[in-house]
Amino acid sequence: MVSQWENFLQNLGEWQGSFTELSPRGEVVLDTPSIITLESLNDRKTVRLKLRRFYPNPSGVGEPEVRELVREYQNLGRDILFFENGAFCQGTIQIAPFSECGAEFGFIYNYRRLRLVQLYDTKGNLSTLTLIREHQPDKNVPERPPLTIDALLGEWHGEAVTMYPDWRDPDCYPTKLQLDLESGDRLVQKISFGTNAEAKTIASTGIIEGSVINFKEGTTPMQVLLLPDGGSCTLPVQVELRKSVFFEAGWLVEPDLRLRMIRSYNEKGEWVSLTLVTERKVN
Repeated sequence: MVSQWENFLQNLGEWQGSFTELSPRGEVVLDTPSIITLESLNDRKTVRLKLRRFYPNPSGVGEPEVRELVREYQNLGRDILFFENGAFCQGTIQIAPFSECGAEFGFIYNYRRLRLVQLYDTKGNLSTLTLIREHQPDKNVPERPPLTIDALLGEWHGEAVTMYPDWRDPDCYPTKLQLDLESGDRLVQKISFGTNAEAKTIASTGIIEGSVINFKEGTTPMQVLLLPDGGSCTLPVQVELRKSVFFEAGWLVEPDLRLRMIRSYNEKGEWVSLTLVTERKVN
């Protein structure tokens, strides 16, 4: 198994893009240009992160105001896990009363990155949703179109890798996802994972409202937002104590290839796993 540090190093380089603040329904509120550089030092044992964000000049004229953040890393925290392709998720370890919680997801594919930050306030309501779209400046790889329902419909077969906060060996297993449209505004979803006797299937139906899909079945109502650059996120409407919950982000990187990442918590609020699903559309 490749080390977490080596997985982290998959993110090295200069990434130009923007931080896009979104409303709870996925609408663009504010877009701030950015440049982030991840540089290896000390024979790849240290990584220096330099983030610059370019805000409009307070005077309304002249050069933008640059805000800079510099950090160095020689090890990784217990709140973050990286997959071998460089994808990662960092977030809350323990959901607790009167505390903020949430997660940042990061994907890499074909010289582009897509990151998504979901944060909830102390009352369990969504407070911040930020989409970060980045590319390497010397590669001419265009942004993908905004995600649509039509792009998701069909049957998807995938492979899932589940990692754990205690760094035990990951689990790998096949997945199937079937998405069908009914009555024009109902999305029927059937997810299967595992093999043979251990296979499990979960079915649910969501109501489509523009670029938002509402799933009200189960103990925790969820929303799926369709986002720019082929992105998506699955959000609990509210994070409640003593209820298991998960946060999810997705990225359609090719018409027939999609990446999804799920960060799961148990009913005690403990972070228990992180899963990356790589799935292809078969029909």
